[in-house]
Amino acid sequence: MLVNGRWAADWQPVQAKDGQGRFMRQDSSFRNWITADGSPGPTGSGGFRAEAGRYRLYVALICPWASRTLIARKLKGLDDLVAVTVLNPVVTDQGWAFGGYPGADADPLHGASHLHQLYTRADADYTGRATVPLLWDERTDSAVSNESAEILRMFDSAFADLAPGRPVLYPADLAARIDALNAQIYDGLNNGVYKAGFASTQTAYDEAVAGVFATLDRLEGGLDGAYLFGDRLTESDIRLFVTLIRFDAAYHGLFKTNIRRLADYPRLSAWLERMLRLPGVAGTVSLDHIKAGYYSIKALNPTGIVPAGPDHVARLLASVA
Repeated sequence: MLVNGRWAADWQPVQAKDGQGRFMRQDSSFRNWITADGSPGPTGSGGFRAEAGRYRLYVALICPWASRTLIARKLKGLDDLVAVTVLNPVVTDQGWAFGGYPGADADPLHGASHLHQLYTRADADYTGRATVPLLWDERTDSAVSNESAEILRMFDSAFADLAPGRPVLYPADLAARIDALNAQIYDGLNNGVYKAGFASTQTAYDEAVAGVFATLDRLEGGLDGAYLFGDRLTESDIRLFVTLIRFDAAYHGLFKTNIRRLADYPRLSAWLERMLRLPGVAGTVSLDHIKAGYYSIKALNPTGIVPAGPDHVARLLASVA
């Protein structure tokens, strides 16, 4: 990680833990917002007006948090407005790296070798982890945001005048219900699988894995429409999708969330395929990057061997390609 702008220690998957061995996630550091007129958003500073060609999104296809933003970019029709750079899925001792893997890009702006170099470009005294996604302003050469939930909402609303007529992912009449469901999905699944995979005590693991499957069971039982809110696609569907598409390929085995597979949930499996068939969504998923990335985590897989399967996920992705 970075300490006062200098790389101080090899990358480690566990950011912090509490006294009971529970995994704790680092808070995001850059919290500015792109808005339609450049006025300040709910957090951070203003000056980031929605404009075509001004912003670049740095992502890793292994990462569910980054994939949230990629899917929103696709569904909102922002391909020609916001550029994307894909990082190497294999996590190095200095964290995310550029290039060197099929489908991974070089840094087109500064020729950086690692993402942390952009973090210190944005803040010379930065302390913390250099995470994806990172939304960058090419005009001011500065970071806008590294908070995926907020980038998702920026993409939903800020560019409406430039890319109109797309689905509204956070409609006002569902906002309270979306917020409540998002909190459940985050704690039980999005972060829940990490709490299980990176638990450092049996008690912490048992607690986390029980939460994962309680959440899956509840979602399976309550899913009676095309999407989580009936026939209306919302950001909650995106938040759930990015974890479930990785579940059988990575979390089930590597993170020990192996009570059941996602394939054992018929309603959620049908919903997952429906999500994959939305225009552009399948293109944000790379099973190769997902497996290469997760199985490169030395603390969980010291040999670096990448498993051959799961075949049913590969067949599903091939069927919607």
